[in-house]
Amino acid sequence: MSRAINLSMREADVVSRCLTERVGVSTIEKLPGGGVRLVCMSAKGAELIRHKLKSHVIKGEVKRERHRPTRPLW
Repeated sequence: MSRAINLSMREADVVSRCLTERVGVSTIEKLPGGGVRLVCMSAKGAELIRHKLKSHVIKGEVKRERHRPTRPLW
């Protein structure tokens, strides 16, 4: 299972939810069409977020911009 999830939510809301659910975040990037791409530290965490936020998961392909993270968020 992939650790990456595309969500139709604001970045701050995704970070807040990850903290609430105690899911480690590797990186978050904004998507040009709206929403964010979240990469969790573990596949288990990603599965939990997919389940909890299933109404916000973006299905199919999304357009991404080039992104180079500087460091892990936590």
